[in-house]
Amino acid sequence: MASSVRNYIRIFLVVAATVLLDQYTKHLVIARLTQYESIEVIPGFFNIILTFNKGAAFGFLAGVPDELRYTLLALTTVIALGVVLYFIMKDYKDDPWALMALAMILGGAFGNIIDRVRFGQVTDFLDVYYGSYHWPAFNVADSAICIGVGLLLLRSGGRKESLNK
Repeated sequence: MASSVRNYIRIFLVVAATVLLDQYTKHLVIARLTQYESIEVIPGFFNIILTFNKGAAFGFLAGVPDELRYTLLALTTVIALGVVLYFIMKDYKDDPWALMALAMILGGAFGNIIDRVRFGQVTDFLDVYYGSYHWPAFNVADSAICIGVGLLLLRSGGRKESLNK
């Protein structure tokens, strides 16, 4: 019981730290840049640029009418959060590393949800590129989600046999 309480405290701390870092960095960028203004950080590779994304990952659904987009995003968000919470409470409840990965995913999701509620869109500002090839702009929340998923995939590689039972 004590270890599960410790795990939930760790999850809360990781989620809170992720949300705070995400929201703070977005605040800094919004306060200092106008939309599409950029600051070159590493020439030929990395810029800070203020952009907004009304859609989901990589602008998916951005062109869909607002009402339908909001409904689809809300529905997929509720389902995704439910799946993550299920994994926390059932499948990975005794795996502290997987729980931290899931906490990063939750923190990233909440960071982007806050933007959607406040602004109706997500603030993106990290611009990685090579020459004219640009990765879609992203933010700390997106990074936390990707790192969390990556860690979870690495962690679940050894669980293959237990998932097939």
